[in-house]
Amino acid sequence: MTTELMMLILTTILAASLWIPFIIGVNTSEAPEGFDPFVKPPNFEGFPLWVQRARRAHLNLIEQFVPFAVIVLIAHTLSVSTPVTVWACIAFFALRIAHAVGMITAITRMPARPIIFTLGWVMILLVAWQVIAHG
Repeated sequence: MTTELMMLILTTILAASLWIPFIIGVNTSEAPEGFDPFVKPPNFEGFPLWVQRARRAHLNLIEQFVPFAVIVLIAHTLSVSTPVTVWACIAFFALRIAHAVGMITAITRMPARPIIFTLGWVMILLVAWQVIAHG
């Protein structure tokens, strides 16, 4: 298995698990007055800020996960694996962990969080560049 595919698997596990902090927060926090997620789409404004950030961290990962997964699978299909793709995939996974931890805990603030998100996008572009150049 290539490093790129291993990073894709780890990122998939992260994406599949990042809802857990949010769900724990929703179920252990006092729900705002009138909160009934089965009646209408929930409004999370009354929940603690870390719960709201956990939801955003999950959504942010999903936003980047799809393009990352597609380009990694295209690279694998075309047998494109270079030092650039390897390190870009490792960096992408590390950046996604840093982004999630930083967002949920509120350790990373402006401009760190958007920079981390943007660097993840740059890693996707680097892999795409290698696919185009070598594919």
